[in-house]
Amino acid sequence: MPLGASRFGLLGGVADLGKLELIETQTITSSTANVDFTNLGNYNVHFIAQSNVDLATDGAFTRVQLSSDGGSSFVTTGYHYARQRNYISGGTGFAQEGKSTNTSYVSILGSSGTSANEVGNGYAYLYNLLDSSKYSFSTFQAISRSTVDLDSWFGSGVLPTATTHNAIRVNATSGNIENMNISLYGIAES
Repeated sequence: MPLGASRFGLLGGVADLGKLELIETQTITSSTANVDFTNLGNYNVHFIAQSNVDLATDGAFTRVQLSSDGGSSFVTTGYHYARQRNYISGGTGFAQEGKSTNTSYVSILGSSGTSANEVGNGYAYLYNLLDSSKYSFSTFQAISRSTVDLDSWFGSGVLPTATTHNAIRVNATSGNIENMNISLYGIAES
């Protein structure tokens, strides 16, 4: 039997591996400090999609912090990340890297400005959050636009503590979130 035969129901069932299953969507339309997800379902891989992100502070970006107590408190130290920024400003292109081995977050969206129509969109994968034997880590890609700039970002991060992380907080590195559509999905494995 071909390797992928079970996906097509030849073995008595239809598997839909990799399917995004919506857990929760939140829409922010006024100044908000934190967006928390406390129901993570029972998934090994989570996916966050952000659109129309508008932040109160110029140059701020959205970030993730994790909780191991259901959202009563969030880990604010010990994250590691590396990210790459590619941007155009005034017709000139630039590349820039950022990294840290001890910070209070993992970034998941590049900067967003405060002028009209300065918004960002992005997504992040979060791995092993509910597995107490593995580190929780993430990858992300994002794009943001300001009046004269276009930014793209990609990177990854890890919280190098093998424990269950059962809640996610998304907030800005500075100031509040003014507008944002954000959805949390689980990725089906069976």
